[in-house]
Amino acid sequence: MVALVDRAQKRLTLQTAPLAADTTAIRSLDWDRDRFDIEFALENGTTYNSFLIRGDKVALIDTSHEKFRQLYLDCLTGLIDPAEIDYLIISHTEPDHSGLVKDVLQLNPKITVVGAKVAIQFLEDLVHQPFERKLVKSGDRLDLGQGHELEFVSAPNLHWPDTIFTYDHKTQILYTCDAFGMHFCDERTYDEDLAPLESDYKLYYDCLMGPNARSVLAALKRIGELPDIQTIATGHGPLLRHHVPEMMGLYRDWSQAQAKAATTVAVFYTADYAHSERLAQAIAHGISKTDVAVELVDLKVAEPHEISVLVSIAAGLVIGMPPQSGPDAVSTKAALSTILAAAHAKQAVGLFESGGGDDESVYPLRNRFQEIGLTEAFAPILIKETPTDATLQLCHEAGTDLGQWLTRDRSIKQMKSLDNDLDKALGRLSGGLYIITAQKNDAASAMLASWVAQASLEPLGVSIAVAKDRAIESFMHVGDRFVLNVLEEGNYQPLMKHFLKRFPPGADRFADIKTYPAANGSPILADALAYLECEVVSRMECSDHWIVYSRVDTGRVSKPDSLTAVHHRKVGNHY
Repeated sequence: MVALVDRAQKRLTLQTAPLAADTTAIRSLDWDRDRFDIEFALENGTTYNSFLIRGDKVALIDTSHEKFRQLYLDCLTGLIDPAEIDYLIISHTEPDHSGLVKDVLQLNPKITVVGAKVAIQFLEDLVHQPFERKLVKSGDRLDLGQGHELEFVSAPNLHWPDTIFTYDHKTQILYTCDAFGMHFCDERTYDEDLAPLESDYKLYYDCLMGPNARSVLAALKRIGELPDIQTIATGHGPLLRHHVPEMMGLYRDWSQAQAKAATTVAVFYTADYAHSERLAQAIAHGISKTDVAVELVDLKVAEPHEISVLVSIAAGLVIGMPPQSGPDAVSTKAALSTILAAAHAKQAVGLFESGGGDDESVYPLRNRFQEIGLTEAFAPILIKETPTDATLQLCHEAGTDLGQWLTRDRSIKQMKSLDNDLDKALGRLSGGLYIITAQKNDAASAMLASWVAQASLEPLGVSIAVAKDRAIESFMHVGDRFVLNVLEEGNYQPLMKHFLKRFPPGADRFADIKTYPAANGSPILADALAYLECEVVSRMECSDHWIVYSRVDTGRVSKPDSLTAVHHRKVGNHY
């Protein structure tokens, strides 16, 4: 069954599909959603998946995003009388999965809510009404009758601290919410064709699961103790049935590689407090772009021993300020004391406010770290209003700066490892000089580039190599628009010198530079020889760069008789 709501610009549809005996998927299809925060571009929309299991007792696993309220509730009440639902299982409390929990409880106040201890605590702050609850942990079981015995698996930090998986022993379906999912909207319920899914699956892992690689491995070990898994029912995208071992294997391979990284950063935040988790994720994603492992830790629930061990092995620490008061203040203050006790002078540190109005001040903690001798990787990030795209860009760039600082010796070693003759031969490949400029809402970026080439005639297209750890990489996902500014021979030095500067996180790259807006919203440099307005069509991943292929929509030359500036190199181990 498919239901549709008529929206002028945003398509929202709803699909139900039988999965197995007594089991139905309710999939909310968000066709046009194009971004989860600044670093997470969506080429193919997303889905929010919910599930109904009917034994002698009935369980509903997760709900949907609040934007689907009427569609979802109409569908649910069409499938079953809400009074017949005995259990509402909360895989985790992120709003895109629990956005309609309050509505379901209003339809049936007698439902027992099942979840991890932390999830139930979070949910109390979301629904603001009393409800029946059942706390579960790894190994606990819930018998629905008719063979549907549900076993729970704790999976903290995938990607919230309250996450649990649910395994139905009768149908051999594992319900995993975010884990093994992807932001991909399609009417096909399952993963029949892997080819169109692979890039979204990897991007989803990199953004949400990669920063918690050790937690992924711990979860894989736990689910390895379960009987056969025939289907993985994810919270986003198609369900996995045709390629379960392969897709799980990718998670294992990626996580093992991430966990073995020589350098690790511990990022501490306070879940469900102001913007702490969102900002921590942005910083963590910026760090992970530099091939540094990241561990995200919730100050509210982490055990002191866990914190102490992680801090002792971490090369860098990032801490989001917890609240000064409230029910969690005692535990978060204790966690900060544990961090301080384990920190040492060889580490780098960065601090950020959570923007809750009751944050601990960053400055006393900053002073303590300075006394210990830690290096400040970036200035404290102060949050005085609701984070915007520019705020998330600042966090993203701060994380990348920290990762680059920690890997500076490795980068130098790699540059020196190239064979001398090969190095010189590669250096004879020359290219032009260009400035890439991009704008998204209140966030903007720019980069000097020389690895640029025309790539097609119909349609007109160009290819650009962009290092994975460059700030502008987040502005060059499929569907993004930018301007390629061509520099002029004999007149490129001022612009090149300006854009070669190392900008601090969040700095205005266009300060004192004359620009005017392109039709696609990105800045055109007034002193450029020519410009091309482009839209990203596809990306190919290389070891340390993305090859970005883009369609050229329009362009103009300001000085027809001038030539493009050329960049001549003598070695190939750097730009």
